[in-house]
Amino acid sequence: MSSDNLLSLKDDMVAFIEGHGLLRLPGYVTEDIPSILWEGQGNPDSWKDFVEMAKHVGAPFVTFSDMTLEREELDSLIEQANEMNFPDEEANELVEAKWLRNYAGMVGYIQLGFVYQGLVFLHETTTEWYERFQALVEDIEGFQDIVIDDAHPQDDEDE
Repeated sequence: MSSDNLLSLKDDMVAFIEGHGLLRLPGYVTEDIPSILWEGQGNPDSWKDFVEMAKHVGAPFVTFSDMTLEREELDSLIEQANEMNFPDEEANELVEAKWLRNYAGMVGYIQLGFVYQGLVFLHETTTEWYERFQALVEDIEGFQDIVIDDAHPQDDEDE
C-alpha cells in the first residue's frame, strides 16, 4: 500500500462492507487463532474480493480492526529506545522511533476477517511505517527480555 494513512481506505471499507449487507464486528483476530491469510499482493482492491467472498459463503459479519499510532505509545517507545541505547543518541532504534513521529495519529494497519467452517479468514492491509513500527517494538521487547533474564539468573541450586 503506497498511502501513509489508511484512514480513507478504512472509510471505504466500512461503506463497502455495509453496502454488501454485512455487519462489522469490532475485533482483532490474534495469531493463536487458526486462520488463513488472504493473498492479495499487488492488488490494492483485494479487500473488496475478500468482502465479496465473505458474503458469498454466507458470513453474518466481518471482523474489523484498525491501528492508529498514538502519540503516547510512540513517546513510550522513544523512552524505551533511549534507555536501551543511552548515551548513544544516534542508535538505530532511537532514530527509528523518532522518525515514526511523522506518522502519529495515522491509521497504519487494518485487519478484516470472517469465520467459515471453523476457520478464520483474514485480510490485512498495512503501511511500510507500521511494519517498521512493529519490528521496532519487537526488537525493544526482545532486548528488555534479555536484560530481565540477565538481571535474574536462575540459581542452579533451586533446580
